Amino acid sequence: MPERSSDGTDGRRVTYLDYNATSPVDPRVAEEVMRFMVLEFGNSGSRTHVFGQAAKERVQLARTEVAAVLAADPSEVIFTSGATESNNLAILGLAEHGTKVGKTHIISTQIEHKAVLEPLEVLAARGFDVELIAPTAGGWVDPESIRAALRPDTLLVSTMAVNNETGVIQPLDDIADALLDIDALFHVDAAQSFGKVVEPLRNPRIDLIAVSGHKIGAPKGVGALLTRRRGYKRPPLKPLMFGGGQERGLRPGTLPVALIAGLGLASTLALKESDERHARALAVRGNIMDALAPLNPQYNGDIDRTIDTTLNFSVPGIDSEAAIVALKDVAAISNGSACTSQSYEPSHVLTAGGLDEARVAGALRLSWGYEQGYVPIDAVVARLRELVR
Repeated sequence: MPERSSDGTDGRRVTYLDYNATSPVDPRVAEEVMRFMVLEFGNSGSRTHVFGQAAKERVQLARTEVAAVLAADPSEVIFTSGATESNNLAILGLAEHGTKVGKTHIISTQIEHKAVLEPLEVLAARGFDVELIAPTAGGWVDPESIRAALRPDTLLVSTMAVNNETGVIQPLDDIADALLDIDALFHVDAAQSFGKVVEPLRNPRIDLIAVSGHKIGAPKGVGALLTRRRGYKRPPLKPLMFGGGQERGLRPGTLPVALIAGLGLASTLALKESDERHARALAVRGNIMDALAPLNPQYNGDIDRTIDTTLNFSVPGIDSEAAIVALKDVAAISNGSACTSQSYEPSHVLTAGGLDEARVAGALRLSWGYEQGYVPIDAVVARLRELVR
């Protein structure tokens, strides 16, 4: 990937290493988006002319492209503005059903993204019993802890697929196995894993999957919610908004055809190029870990369970805020979730994992893309070495 100017004006070049926050739009995807913005600009709900028909056909193709990644039926894909909306719809959309059938117990984890934790807080305020499972020291949730928490009135089990801070892959297949004979719905926040870790999301026991486009080279502002049938029954969701009846009545409003086209193509490219992307990402990861070795980094999260595009680590004696400032003209990195970084607080993910205060305060996250080229990791290490107290 080309290096990018730090502020677009001073000519300094920095390398972008914050893909877990967002990724650049793939040029092939950008071309597709522009085509449906400028040339094929019809409303997919317009049924009386060819412009509307072309838009409708592209939306349906995108539905098929997203479904292919998840081994699902295209009719099970609901387009949204992103994973945050999808998570809200999956969680809050079940409230009416849960209350009606007397199932008001929800199981989730302490390491979820705020897009899951905050909707759960809303349900807790409405009287739902929300139980958050602590992670292991390695940053993953033990499926047996979830099994032990299950009750006859459990409505929903909600876990992420890959943690956005540590990159640790959660054991979805084992959690799904624990739910095989259970009625509870299984929801997965796949913002960091869709198009990257493919097979676990194809498990037919997962009922609801939240998808984000801008993590895989699609534009910001588009995502999807998979509503997988169990037998012939769809998850009993109710809409959060009203007016129009689009997306099977779950998400009203004119569909953003251009953005949906971008998500569709990005999904196809992720699936088609999966092996090549993994190989490139692993090569970058190996180079980074080799260069960091002299600093004796403490990797936060089980390194053997971590996705190949993320490393979260602490170096004794280094504060993360100081490191980010020192590296600002070399590399764009992070110390946590982009959704909470504007007012920095200690990571709830690392704190839940039992890490001490100094290690949490020193945690840095590097995340990269499949097209990543040169990474000035030696320069990064040199700057970090200067900060060691």
